[in-house]
Amino acid sequence: MPLYRLHYFPESGNSYKLALMLTLCGERFEPVWTDFGGGVTRTAEWRKAVNEMGEIPVLEVDGVKMTQTAPLLLKLAEQYGRFGADTEDEKFELLRWLFWDNHKLTGYMATYRFMRAFTEKNDPQVLKHFRRRLEDFLGILDGHLEHNAFAIGARPTVADISMMAYLHYPSDEHGFDFAASHPAIHAWLGRMAALPGWKPAYELLPGKRMTNYAK
Repeated sequence: MPLYRLHYFPESGNSYKLALMLTLCGERFEPVWTDFGGGVTRTAEWRKAVNEMGEIPVLEVDGVKMTQTAPLLLKLAEQYGRFGADTEDEKFELLRWLFWDNHKLTGYMATYRFMRAFTEKNDPQVLKHFRRRLEDFLGILDGHLEHNAFAIGARPTVADISMMAYLHYPSDEHGFDFAASHPAIHAWLGRMAALPGWKPAYELLPGKRMTNYAK
């Protein structure tokens, strides 16, 4: 069996995506906490030794360092035969939602949440802009989930794992009450949490936490 080491920090939804995928596939990984808040990923030494892109997460597979969450999710889905697509139409839909999430939902939510909760001083106008964009994207997802149990239909895929990651964190971090504002998303998050073996990020990813200034 492959030996996995995951370089992460607990607040990273992208790290959680890989941790959750491995866990749902019945695999274990060695957690490698990274001092993202302290700026280690911006150092030349870390980028030379761990990831030239300067990003977390990094997944080591038998000592080989691999990066970028979306292709890693697809690779794991193919490897374990779980949470992937069965037909060409399903593959297209999976990729459509996965890419949309990376470009829109995760792209904006990760930045908005980080600025809102983990930055001591922020620009209210920037937060307002990001919030407005997120409300549009969340509305799109909520509308889709009113008619679909999961992203591509009746069963979960890596597209769901990707989209739910940043949304499942505590509301005092991202500032949304999905039960009130987006009931279809709230119900979908419940379905994801009911998957056998599911755990939230702060259980799967231990280690020192960053200060939450939004509390």
